Amino acid sequence: MRQLTVTIPDDFYETFVSFFKHVPDVSIDENVENEIPLWQQEMVLDRIKNAKPEDYIPLDDALKELDKKWL
Repeated sequence: MRQLTVTIPDDFYETFVSFFKHVPDVSIDENVENEIPLWQQEMVLDRIKNAKPEDYIPLDDALKELDKKWL
């Protein structure tokens, strides 16, 4: 048996799932626990779009700050 991960548009989801529910020995695992809500995806994309170069810090500096805080 093989395993397949598929990304499909929201409006096609119900049709897709209903089709595969009738196939013998198929299990559908709707893993929504790791799914990022659409509103949060849009917020992140908006922040990336509006970020200014002067707001960035070098990776080494960011890692040092995290080490200070968590180690």
